Amino acid sequence: MTSKTENSLVKINHHGPLGAVFFCAYIGAAVYFFNQQPDFWGFVLALLKAAVWPAFMVYHGLNALGV
Repeated sequence: MTSKTENSLVKINHHGPLGAVFFCAYIGAAVYFFNQQPDFWGFVLALLKAAVWPAFMVYHGLNALGV
């Protein structure tokens, strides 16, 4: 956020709704991966997989496009 008292310039960015969508996607992915291995270390692994699955999706998508 930027503001000046004289000449009054105010810039405000609202990125909250997009963050909520990403958070819901993370929770959904964690639940999906946890259902595959329902034990404690499976839960830890599910949290890690939920954090990195978008990177694998982008990588394989670009690979399929031949980039």
